[in-house]
Amino acid sequence: MSDYSIFEVPIGQGVGAIAPIPGRSGAYERDVSVLLRWAPDLVISMTGLPEMERVGADALEKDLQAADVAWRHVPITDFGTPTANTMLIWPEVEAQALDVLDDGGRVLAHCYGGCGRSGMAILRMMVALGEEPSQALARLRKARSCAVETDAQFAWASECST
Repeated sequence: MSDYSIFEVPIGQGVGAIAPIPGRSGAYERDVSVLLRWAPDLVISMTGLPEMERVGADALEKDLQAADVAWRHVPITDFGTPTANTMLIWPEVEAQALDVLDDGGRVLAHCYGGCGRSGMAILRMMVALGEEPSQALARLRKARSCAVETDAQFAWASECST
């Protein structure tokens, strides 16, 4: 049995979730199996490639594609927020995620621990779909108490332009 956990929250017509990086438990294949059983339509990796390589998740894109799951890579440093370079790709990723959620689909964001960066991304989607930021954060933290780790992450998630 895998120690890999997925923490979900309804968002709009769909479901969003945050999770640790597959492989962090020491069993990449089992973690990916759990992730795929959750049946995401889109997975957003919020980690850098070195973090993925360190836990054996460097095949995640290929494994998700083989299962017909869309994958987007939005690398952000631990405890960080998007840089100017990351913000060049974020609007397209966010639009794709919101489309999935509007269609009743499932979006999973992961970072290394499944708290800060992934929580920030899912919170931003909640706000983009009309939730008040503080209330959305409280709802997200009912699913995962460590979601959104810094004031800067909360501020970025709260400022969405949608």
